[in-house]
Amino acid sequence: MRIDILTILPNLLESPFQHSILKKAIENKVVEIHLHDIRTFSTSKQKSVDDYQYGGGAGMVMTCQPISDAIEKLQSERKYDEIIYLTPDGERYEQKTANRLSLATNLMMICGHYKGIDQRIRDLYVTKEISIGDYVLSGGELAAAVLADSIIRLIPGAISDETSALTDSFQDNLLSPPVYTRPPEFKGLKVPDVLLSGHAENIEKWRMEMAEKITMERRPDLLD
Repeated sequence: MRIDILTILPNLLESPFQHSILKKAIENKVVEIHLHDIRTFSTSKQKSVDDYQYGGGAGMVMTCQPISDAIEKLQSERKYDEIIYLTPDGERYEQKTANRLSLATNLMMICGHYKGIDQRIRDLYVTKEISIGDYVLSGGELAAAVLADSIIRLIPGAISDETSALTDSFQDNLLSPPVYTRPPEFKGLKVPDVLLSGHAENIEKWRMEMAEKITMERRPDLLD
């Protein structure tokens, strides 16, 4: 998979891809991450990427030209499965969307700033608009990092134990059951006997029952 991210703050996005699972995925050529500074595509003398919004109002708007030129340059080099704009008014991000996007070959993400990007960019190029939650960030970079992380970890080869991602929360619309490791007792609290029994069928049954119980208590909407 290849992911291209358009941003005015490429340095902000470098760190998330230099550690842990994402770093290993890049080193093992499971995924390619390419950061593109939108300012380098600006034709203005000052390399500006924003302007006042029509109709007045507080806040600047990212202009069409630099983003359009960046998108069209990348499109001339390859076909994209999705061109994603990270925005609070987009579709709320869910695990099923991450699962589907993990099957893509090429993804492009656009990080907005200020009051957002000119609507015409959304109308002309964007194929999917995603929100990672009902709150507002200073820009789309952190949302893009979240999106990339959730997608990459699902790609075969990104995680050493590929079955691990399939038992995460929100797979099958359930939250994960409790997990334990050594020691078997800590400050008076013991690991459930069933997990020490070695009986695979009983362990799996317990995990499913706990997942359903926790989901019912904390996120009953997932079971609807």
